[in-house]
Amino acid sequence: MARAKYILFIISVSVSVYAVPQIEQPLNWQSRLNIEHELVGKIWSSKRQEFITVSEFTSSIEESRYLILGEKHDNPDHHLLQLSIINYLVSRDLLSLVAFEMMDTSSQNLLDEIHLKDMGSQESLKDYLKWDEEGWNWSYYGPIIYSAYSSKVALVASNLTDSKMMELYGLQELPPELDIFDGLIMDRLVQDIDESHCGLLPESQFPAMVRVQQGRDYSMAQSLVSNKGEQINVLIAGNYHARKDLGVPKYLIANDSELRNSTIVSVSFVEVVPDETDPANYLQGLNDVAPHDFLWFTPVVSEQDYCSSLRQ
Repeated sequence: MARAKYILFIISVSVSVYAVPQIEQPLNWQSRLNIEHELVGKIWSSKRQEFITVSEFTSSIEESRYLILGEKHDNPDHHLLQLSIINYLVSRDLLSLVAFEMMDTSSQNLLDEIHLKDMGSQESLKDYLKWDEEGWNWSYYGPIIYSAYSSKVALVASNLTDSKMMELYGLQELPPELDIFDGLIMDRLVQDIDESHCGLLPESQFPAMVRVQQGRDYSMAQSLVSNKGEQINVLIAGNYHARKDLGVPKYLIANDSELRNSTIVSVSFVEVVPDETDPANYLQGLNDVAPHDFLWFTPVVSEQDYCSSLRQ
């Protein structure tokens, strides 16, 4: 039943591309945990330090040059909201490019020719792209890619290839294009790498893993500037990559002296935490820089303790 509702929502949003859709909450939340949490469905503006309406959110993203839509990869509601935003921008002719963390640069040749192909379904598009179904759930990303493809929007693969990751991993020094952070940010990157690996990663691997993380953010930033049109360039990526204090936006600004921070908008679709109702406590930025411009709160998809399973 939940999957049927998910499909119906996708169909209704996809059809509404031609009827100038509005950005909307999902008709029914697909994630069912903590669904009654008071933050669910609310949008928090870091700049204004208050909740805003969907209409106010829409006005803000329309003014962006680069729009980064963060996500928790396995939460279906995050992808439904991303799809709604993509369809809205398409309907207003505001979208020039969509880049994806989920595809590495070896797929770019396929994307460069995709609009010359007649893809009659999402399944044929999946086959054409040789999609990594084990790594990325096609039912989440397929509708977004198909919407952009159907609207003749440029598609970009933004992640590093495995071989490039291994090259960065084996280096002894940080390449100059990645060396943009002060000690505070580097310390935070090390801390977050350690925590994301559940404290199981040998300390000797921290520098290499941080290099790979920075390389991925740099690659995603480069993918966003591959099209210099006047419309909005969008990146679909994990919430950590979307951070304005240490993620992709930092590389965008480092490589363009004329780019203003305000023209980059970072949106984090974030799961609520039980008993945590203060939006400010979800931010935890560095150097007084909010990691995201907007937090859009959703229910929780799973209570699985990933670290516990790894330690067994």
